[in-house]
Amino acid sequence: MKLRSLLIAASLVFGALRSEAHDASTDMAQAAKNWLATLSPDQAAKARFEFKSEERTNWHFIPRPRKGLPIKEMTQEQRLLAHALLATGLSHKGYSKAVSIMSLETILAELEKARVNGPVRDPELYFVSIFGQPGGEQPWGWRVEGHHLALNFTVAGNDAPALTPSFFGTNPGEVRQGPRSGTRILAAEEELGRSLLKSLNDEQRKQAVLPIEVPKEILNDPTRVEPTKPEGLSHSQMNPEQRALLAKLVKEYLDRHRPDVASIEWDRIEKAGLDKVFFAWAGGPERGQPHYYRVQGTSFVLEYDNTQNDANHVHAVWRDFAHDFGLDLLKAHYEQSHAK
Repeated sequence: MKLRSLLIAASLVFGALRSEAHDASTDMAQAAKNWLATLSPDQAAKARFEFKSEERTNWHFIPRPRKGLPIKEMTQEQRLLAHALLATGLSHKGYSKAVSIMSLETILAELEKARVNGPVRDPELYFVSIFGQPGGEQPWGWRVEGHHLALNFTVAGNDAPALTPSFFGTNPGEVRQGPRSGTRILAAEEELGRSLLKSLNDEQRKQAVLPIEVPKEILNDPTRVEPTKPEGLSHSQMNPEQRALLAKLVKEYLDRHRPDVASIEWDRIEKAGLDKVFFAWAGGPERGQPHYYRVQGTSFVLEYDNTQNDANHVHAVWRDFAHDFGLDLLKAHYEQSHAK
């Protein structure tokens, strides 16, 4: 009995230590502090913002002038620590996708070398920004952003951090020439959506396929303050195999992020009701045809668009309008602080 008690106690202690070691907020705060500690005053002036700064919600995925500290202006040590911070927010798969998206800028530069006055394509023009004080009692956040990559994290109180808005895009969607020919970084996002569409019978397709022209861009973009309305085919109208496909598609977006927090997000979606989740498609069903889909429930929206550049330019976003930038976390945090 004594041995059994010791084993149980050891298991509890180990479990507590392991939980603390894998706590997302702790990991992010430590990585942010490590990176910030290496910055010069001039670099810190670019990288740091007040948490309540309007810049925190000024996100986009297009090539444009940005604030923050670009990788291009970091030392080798700082670059490694910036990537260590990025890795605290993503899964292995998500981190691989993120850095691969950055690498596409080199391919774009080669494809557009004859273009005059076009945007600068540079895999080092990805900016890191810290909002507030990492690891303190007050809310804080961080962002990694550049062309086709916009990752926003908000930490408040003891809850898991907010992960949205989260945007991944690729141009080209498929590399069609050169040594990396055949590369499709967001292939799973496309093929899972297409597989779900093709699994539908005629009646289901009448519900799922929207009678509209294929959108030229995602609809839940950074300028939108209210989400689109759910439409298409509902989860409750699908058979078990289709429901499993839908869940796999949703998790493809969530699982770009660290597993412990992605699991919490999936629990939130289930709690809100899978029966309220809808799948909608527009455009052609085959590869190479312009196409679009949206998966939307009461608490989230996933959106995928591949219409530009002859349907070889992908935009894929995950938003939660109540959870973006930790809106609900901040509300709860300030209410608790006020109650104290």
